[in-house]
Amino acid sequence: MVVLSVLQKGLISYNGCLASHPLVTKSCTSAVTAGLGDYLGQLISRQHAVDLCSIARYATFGLLVTGPLAHHFYLLLDHLVRPGKRGAAIKRLLIDRFGFAPLLLFLSFYLLARMEGKSHAGALREVRVKWFPTLKMNWKVWTPIQYINVNHVPQQYRSLFANFVALFWIMYLANKRRQAVKKD
Repeated sequence: MVVLSVLQKGLISYNGCLASHPLVTKSCTSAVTAGLGDYLGQLISRQHAVDLCSIARYATFGLLVTGPLAHHFYLLLDHLVRPGKRGAAIKRLLIDRFGFAPLLLFLSFYLLARMEGKSHAGALREVRVKWFPTLKMNWKVWTPIQYINVNHVPQQYRSLFANFVALFWIMYLANKRRQAVKKD
């Protein structure tokens, strides 16, 4: 009963923030999700100490990149392919999977590497090594989720829905990046 009350109040508050400041709300939600995902990934990988700088990098990426990009992408998607039109569901999914997902993954690898202090060449090297294998995994994991998201979730909640799933994806992605660093 108490949990439902807290969740209900949280949803009411979230909806109020969405109505008054949608971009800021989605960006902050992405920041919290990304930071939490990295933190949980660190716990699962049993690192000796929590890397606060890594959490800050992921949160910053969520705040400045993922949140704004997702917000604008979902608006653009609704403009490009109106829901309910013939073939719209598959078109919307294909735009997400072959347009948005590759771009976001590229930005993730490149910008996080740069935030770690790697050079432009070093960041591009990381992208070359990790981008396509991770994109293939992204297509396997995210395709059914994004089908539901872009076709059945109301536009204002798509970022929230994706952020919830992204919590687990970020744990995976952060650990893939850590494993690669250990090999170097």
